[in-house]
Parts: sequence; structure tokens; C-alpha cells
Amino acid sequence: MNKKMIIASLIYILAGAILLVLGNVGVMSGNVMRYAMRIFLYITIGQMWNLLSGYAGMTSLGQQTFIGIAGYSVAMATTVYKLHYYAGMAIGVAISVVAALVLSVLLQNMRGMYFAISTLVVAEAFGTFFLSWKYVGRGAGMTVTVVPYPRINTLYSLALVLCMITVAVVYLLLQSKLGLGLMAMRDDVDAAKSLGVNTDRVKMIVYIIAAAFTALAGSIFFINKGTIYPESGFNISWTISMVFIVIIGGVGTMEGPVVGAVVYVLLEEILAHYPGLSNIILGCITIPVILFMPKGIVGSIRYRNR
Repeated sequence: MNKKMIIASLIYILAGAILLVLGNVGVMSGNVMRYAMRIFLYITIGQMWNLLSGYAGMTSLGQQTFIGIAGYSVAMATTVYKLHYYAGMAIGVAISVVAALVLSVLLQNMRGMYFAISTLVVAEAFGTFFLSWKYVGRGAGMTVTVVPYPRINTLYSLALVLCMITVAVVYLLLQSKLGLGLMAMRDDVDAAKSLGVNTDRVKMIVYIIAAAFTALAGSIFFINKGTIYPESGFNISWTISMVFIVIIGGVGTMEGPVVGAVVYVLLEEILAHYPGLSNIILGCITIPVILFMPKGIVGSIRYRNR
């Protein structure tokens, strides 16, 4: 590790520590922490979608599968079995990892739009199953029953720590031999295979990592929300959010999901007054960005500063 990397790591850790302290000494209001918590969680799921699509070339439209599984795991663990929500989060991650392992085996030979559509079909199938499953309340959903309920600074801290770990994991992963295999696979799967990259293994590892961190973010989302329904847990709007965040920020960049998440949360607040039109408006914003800033905000800034 060179000197610049050590300094950057120390600054990163210090910034995280400062944010953690500020959220727990009464400096931030509850609303500010709620906004920040959402930004941290969207950075997490955005980084994971960017890892899959931007770096590995595995465009998934079904990451809401793991968000829904995690949300229901927390709800069932706390409501039915009276467990701590940490146990519910762990169960959600475990189930999501198993599901990702199975799906990665089933979908390993699919590429491009076939992989994307298959992941979407899986998410819709899970949503339909939970909608008709009596044990989880069918369409009525479930309540996350936590006594005492975690304060906003606790959820803020969890989201911050998760976000910091996520960014660090993605960075370290990209610096590893696995990361080189990822980018080779993104550019040309067949060429990557000819160079000795075990593409099936790489896909499986990345898909499982993305599932685990997405599930953790989903757990915190629904602990904060307090209820979960099939329509909220397995809704395609989660994918729309991830795609928007990464495209606006910059596909295949570390900073892109961070910038995109901030923009998305701000727009989400503005568009809350137009619930029926919010996705349409997001689409109308995304299309010009794709046409005139295909590299996103971060990618465009880098290109101009060359």
C-alpha cells in the first residue's frame, strides 16, 4: 500500500468517524439523520448494482428479490419469533446468500438482456409467492415488531457503517485479482475465458456479495419503515432507483453511486408530491442524461478534466 492510499484510507475512516459522532451527540436533527440514512442506504444498493452491471457486465433487474427477502426476514424474526432485529438481519442475509447461490447456478449461462429479464422474472415470482403466502399475511403484509424500537440515531449509525464498509469492499475487490477478472469479463466474456478467468466463479462471487449487502440495506430500510408488503418489498421501483442512481452518477465509477444517491434522495423528496408521476419524471430526467452525459456526472467531469 503506497503513501497516497494510506492517507486516503485515513481520511476516509476519519470522515466516517466524524459523521458517526455527529449523529450521536445531538448535533443533527431527526429529519437530517433520516435524509442521511436514506442516502447511505441508497449508496449501498447503488454500489452493489454498479458492481454487478458497471464492473461485471451483469445487468440485474431483480435485486429487489433480496430487499424483499431481507425485509420479510426481519419482520418474521421480530414479530413471530420475538428475536432481536440483528438476528432478523442476519437471517435475511443468510437466506439471500443461499438464494443468490442457487440463482447464480441457474443463470450462469445467460448474458445481456436474457440475464436481466430472468432476474426480473425471479423477483416477480417471489412477489407473487409472498402475495399468496398466508404465513406472512398475504397482501396485508407484516409489521416489524421491535421492543424497544431503535432510535433514528441507531438506524443512522447502522446505515453509515454499512455504507462505509460497502464502499471499502467494492474498492478492495476492484484492486484484487477478482476485480481484474470482473472488468475483463465485462468487456468480453469469451476473451476473459481465453485468458484463464473462471467467469462462472467470478459471477457467483459477485452476485452473492451484491445479494448480501443489498439484503442488509433492505433490512434497515424496513426496520425504519416498520411494515412490509409484497408490493413494497419486491417492487421494481427498487431497481428503477438503483439504475437511476448509477446512471446519473456514472456507471463504472466508485464515486458515481455516491453522487447519484444524493441527487436521487433530493429528487425523491421533491417528487413525493407527485406519486403517480414520479417514475415518469425520473425517466424524463434519465433519458437526456443518457443522451448528453452518457458517462454520468462523475464520468463527464473526469472526461473534461483529462
